[in-house]
Amino acid sequence: MMQHIKQINILDMMKMYGEDSCKAVLSTFMCPLNLDVEDFIQNKAVEFARQRIAITFLVFKENESRSAFVGYYTLANKFVSIAGAHLSKTLQKKIAKFSQYDDSLGRFMVSMPLIAQLGRNFNPNLPLSIAGSDLLSMALQRVLDVEYLIGGKTVYIECSNQPKLFDFYSAAGFLAFDKRAKQGSVDEDDVLVQMLKYFNH
Repeated sequence: MMQHIKQINILDMMKMYGEDSCKAVLSTFMCPLNLDVEDFIQNKAVEFARQRIAITFLVFKENESRSAFVGYYTLANKFVSIAGAHLSKTLQKKIAKFSQYDDSLGRFMVSMPLIAQLGRNFNPNLPLSIAGSDLLSMALQRVLDVEYLIGGKTVYIECSNQPKLFDFYSAAGFLAFDKRAKQGSVDEDDVLVQMLKYFNH
C-alpha cells in the first residue's frame, strides 16, 4: 500500500482550515516520554508561529484510505556562543566563515537555525507512524533549503542529557559543543546538551 508524507507549515494549516481546526489536530499529539514536546505543540506552537518566534511543520503520513498526524518539528533562528576550545581546529576554521570571534572570550558568536523541537506522535489511536530519524531528516532538509537561499552551513539542537538522545543526534552527524541549564529548572544536573552539525555539501 502506497504511503505519502506531507509537511505543512502551521501558518498554512491555520490559513487553510482555521485556528480551531488546527488546534484540534494538535491536541491529538501525545508524547508521554517527553511532556515538554507534547506541551509545546498543544499550547505554544500556534502563538510562537504567529509571532514568528519559531515555525512548526506538521508531518502527516497518508495512504489510500487514511491520514495521520505522525509528528512535527520546529525551527527557529538563534545566536549561539561556542567556545573555540570545544571545537576541532578544522571545525573552527569552517565556523569562522559564518561567525564573529570574540578574542577576549575565545568564543564564536554564530547565527544559525535551531531545531527547537522534534517529536513523534505516540497517540495509540494512530493508524500510521513515523521514525524519529525520518523526522530529523525532514528538519535537516528544510534547513538546507533555507540556507541555500540565505547562506549558512550549520544547524544546532539542544537535547536532554540522555545517552539515547545523544547517540541519536551523533548518528546524524551532530557534535556536542556545550551544555546549559534547562530554563526554569532548579536541579543543577538538569541540563541541555548543545550539539552542532556542519553541512559539508
